[in-house]
Amino acid sequence: MATPENEGSLNHYPVEEIEYNEIERLEAVGEGSFGVVYKGIWRDAYVAVKNIVSENDKEAFIVEVRQLSRVKHENIVKLYGACTKPPNICLVMEYAEGGSLFNILHHAPNVHYTMANAMAWLHQCAKGVEYLHGMKPKALIHRDLKPPNLLLINGGTLLKICDFGTAVDKTAIMTNNKGSAAWMAPEVFETSNYTEKCDVFSWGIILWEVVSRLKPFFHIKESGYPSAFMILWAKHNGARPPLIRNCPPPIEKLMTQCWDQQAANRPSMEQIVKKMEVICSLLPGAEEPLQIIDGDEVIYEMEEYEVYPDEVDQFPASTNGDNGVTSLPQPTSDMLLPLSVEVEPNPWELKDCDMQLRTMPGFDKMVPKHAGSKNTTVEAGIQSTKTTPDGTDPDLDEVYLLLEPHLRPATPDNENPQSVALFDEHKQLAQEYFKIQTEMAYLSQKKDKLLAEQSQEQQTQRKVLKDLQAEKESLVLVRELLSKNNNAARSSLDNWVMVPREGDNNNTN
Repeated sequence: MATPENEGSLNHYPVEEIEYNEIERLEAVGEGSFGVVYKGIWRDAYVAVKNIVSENDKEAFIVEVRQLSRVKHENIVKLYGACTKPPNICLVMEYAEGGSLFNILHHAPNVHYTMANAMAWLHQCAKGVEYLHGMKPKALIHRDLKPPNLLLINGGTLLKICDFGTAVDKTAIMTNNKGSAAWMAPEVFETSNYTEKCDVFSWGIILWEVVSRLKPFFHIKESGYPSAFMILWAKHNGARPPLIRNCPPPIEKLMTQCWDQQAANRPSMEQIVKKMEVICSLLPGAEEPLQIIDGDEVIYEMEEYEVYPDEVDQFPASTNGDNGVTSLPQPTSDMLLPLSVEVEPNPWELKDCDMQLRTMPGFDKMVPKHAGSKNTTVEAGIQSTKTTPDGTDPDLDEVYLLLEPHLRPATPDNENPQSVALFDEHKQLAQEYFKIQTEMAYLSQKKDKLLAEQSQEQQTQRKVLKDLQAEKESLVLVRELLSKNNNAARSSLDNWVMVPREGDNNNTN
């Protein structure tokens, strides 16, 4: 069925119909918003073949065909055609031999890149998104910008944006939960009222990720990478990735404004492109292919570049309101370059006494205390909902949509009771899954708080014991000194001789 986001069918879009038997399929190279992506050969050239693997993927397939058929830009992957005849339905696209930017950042430690490479990637990404936001007659919002959807070719010097399965026209009726947790703007999962500025937020997170070469929001969990729910909840409370020591001030200021909690305060992609042009002009060498370094030597370090603030318009150092961050002190030349965390100390604390947290599968929600069977408004811009007399939320029935596409239950056959029952069971399992995720997050937070309190109590006890031990040693020392003085006095008395005074005998006579 068509939706406001993907109206139309495959026959409406000007794409070449490709016969599936013309494609020589090679190995699998990844997975997109729908289906598996294979490397293949078509007309004596390498191509990327994106196959539908289930009926649920057809909607995203139609969206990607519709959107890619409209775009033509050097920084957006090219669509050659599509196979629309069942059972082999797929897209045939430009192949990127360099793989994804995500793979370079996190799974290729022997690949070295410079600040010039990093800024060039971000500049090209911004140009591609600027093109989407300015398309006529209908602008596009990508909604899932992230390093896995940024491909590299020509030795890693040319970047291409891919995966338009979640793209939507700027004027369309929005739906929430589109995108990936670490890069998703807060308003996307809080409400359906959002704009193209959600892509700006994602771009700001990518900027941090490329400069730090770390996964976003790694710091909100002590061991292992946090769950999607933990990341979304932390962002809802204003948390952002920690600032990077020695990051050039213009880059840091641009980054912090892009991830501002208020979308209206974020710059447009057009403004970002202009600023990136100035920054890239000061960093030569971006045209050099990436280098692969063998051995155990350290291959990535933040390099120091003279990017002067007066050559780029200044951005405010803090753009997150009460949850703002400030620039860190710049290290001396002999210091290493670790990340330093500047986040709110208690982002999980509930501050509004007039609200209460209602635990439920998926996202817990803030509701007014003693809320009955009436409309309730969720704090911080989350979409208004209705509650039933038993206190449940009708939206929970669709919580399974928060799962990754390949984990969602298959669309049931409404005429088959067994299929419907299996679908309902799968939805119930999804609710239980998110409920457990919620409980685990709060238990982890409670555990950390108890450990901190225990540590503080132990420190207090150690201090008291130390003071008592010092007092004991002082008293022992005093006792020893007094004992020595008493012994010396007795020894002196033992050597004394009693001599009668002269005249005492006369007196006795």
